[in-house]
Amino acid sequence: MKHGTGKSLEEVHASVDTTTKNTFWKKLFAFMGPAYLISVGYMDPGNWATDIAGGSQFGYKLLWVLVMSNLMALLLQSLSARLGLVRGLDLAQASRATYPPIVNFCNWVLAEIAIAACDLAEVIGMAIGLQLLFHIPLLAGVSITVLDTLLILVLQKHGIRKMEAFILGLIATIGVAFIAELFFSKPDGAELLKGFIPSLPNSDALYIAIGIIGATVMPHNLYLHSSLVQTRKFDRTPEGMRSAIKFNFIDTGIALNIALFVNAAILILAASAFFATGRFGVAEIQDAFKLLENLLGTRLAPILFAVALIAAGQSSTLTGTLSGQIVMEGYLNLRIQPWLRRLITRMIAIVPAFIVIYLFGEGATGQLLILSQVVLSLQLGFAIIPLIHLTSNKKQMGEFASKLWMRICAWIVATVIVGLNAQLVYKTVLKWIAEAEHPFILYVTVLPVIAAAIVLLLYITLKPLMRKQKLKDGKVPDGAPQELLITTTAKYNRIAITVDFSSSDSKAISSAFAQGGKEAEYLLIHIVETAGARLMNQEIDDLETVSDKLNLEKYKNELNEKGYHVQTSLGFGNPKKSIPEIVNHCECNLLVMGAHGHHTFKDILFGTTMDAVRHNVKIPLLIVK
Repeated sequence: MKHGTGKSLEEVHASVDTTTKNTFWKKLFAFMGPAYLISVGYMDPGNWATDIAGGSQFGYKLLWVLVMSNLMALLLQSLSARLGLVRGLDLAQASRATYPPIVNFCNWVLAEIAIAACDLAEVIGMAIGLQLLFHIPLLAGVSITVLDTLLILVLQKHGIRKMEAFILGLIATIGVAFIAELFFSKPDGAELLKGFIPSLPNSDALYIAIGIIGATVMPHNLYLHSSLVQTRKFDRTPEGMRSAIKFNFIDTGIALNIALFVNAAILILAASAFFATGRFGVAEIQDAFKLLENLLGTRLAPILFAVALIAAGQSSTLTGTLSGQIVMEGYLNLRIQPWLRRLITRMIAIVPAFIVIYLFGEGATGQLLILSQVVLSLQLGFAIIPLIHLTSNKKQMGEFASKLWMRICAWIVATVIVGLNAQLVYKTVLKWIAEAEHPFILYVTVLPVIAAAIVLLLYITLKPLMRKQKLKDGKVPDGAPQELLITTTAKYNRIAITVDFSSSDSKAISSAFAQGGKEAEYLLIHIVETAGARLMNQEIDDLETVSDKLNLEKYKNELNEKGYHVQTSLGFGNPKKSIPEIVNHCECNLLVMGAHGHHTFKDILFGTTMDAVRHNVKIPLLIVK
């Protein structure tokens, strides 16, 4: 099913009501949650790999990179939340309404690469955790991670607050584990404080530092945060907007500082346990696990380490799923079955992990994890720069456009990230060319890709600055109301009609009017079936829901003017369940549905509705092709 620039995660949109909270602490508690889902991406197994490598090779010297990355993340996530709160669009949707289709397609590809890289880290981290605790072979563990594709679907059924509580429980598990680890490791306080002084000992430190930035400031989290903040219902007055921005900033600050503590704890643990004892080459999570018991003198240390690793991997898998859904719906105007979306993302991650482990052995997982975080960092510029432009646009953001100091800081962050990445790419390519037997192959493959990426980055950076960017009118998620061509005869007296704001609506409504004429009563039914609607049901109040209500009202008014008696009903979630529920309670004696013409593969991709509805309604069903 196609859709446009309506709210992402529609099933949970505006599902948490903050308007009834009348004290500071109650309001803060109501707004808290989205940033915790974001924060798990900042403490996933990819972070562990870069933190362990940094701590074991350079001691405490890269602690400042973690602090700098956290400040970067706080600024960028705040801008992301501001975009979602003010515009009511996530970053992918806002970009789609701003940039040409080819640019949006390229940005979607890059976002998917980033999500796959993140998922790769989660796959490997989960598999390693299972191996360490239960002695499951790594390849088997990688295969088992396919099963957690269903976890997000199960959690979504219980609402956004339940999902946030589940994530908070996992975060607490990680935090408690590392508080104990720090107690066991007894770090050197004086050396630890020196680690906050900026320094890069050598080029290897630069590679690790960029990996830390990529593991901390994740591009897919910018898409996700701008969507998740829309799960809160608040007064859309200037005062209400300012309050929502303030409480979300507090939420973000607390959550990201928890993530900073976890990352710093991992690096400090590696520095005090490995670097301080001369074990500079520990970059594998498995090696860290094996050495902890001997170095710290307790069997509990490696067990806590493995439990925290599994919790980190499992919590991060949720954010990857939701982010994949957001970027696909936002950039491509395409919505597919959630389980299939998750399975595709997971398989993209599993295949390279399986191949690398099979060909190069389990010892290659550490380098693969670090590489995945560097890949994430390389994608950052393509998400950060549109975000800066979008939140700086006073025409679209009004008084809530980012302040001058915020824009300056954001551009400094973007410049630092892009500059570090450019330096890394330059050195890496020179090394490849020097070591290659046939460098011509690199000239015709790698260099054109790099050139295309540079052109794209320059375009998304300079285009909005060259002239006023005219925002395209985005189509609402399910299309726009169509011209209705009506023919009539009379048979039934109360008829339900499903509409999806496509060209099939005219045929469905005409067929219904042919059965009931102007004497019958009609009920137009539309189902909001975004990810948010599936999670939040009628509690959601996002842009797509508002658009669908307006579209239904337009149909109703047009048909009432023609002399027909028409009412409307808006459902939420899965059409297979929502349509029968509405029909069975409306006392209708006929249901008319327009067929989409899906066959075989499309049924798998988009899901089937007709058969499920046919078996669950108590009245005749007329299917119009």
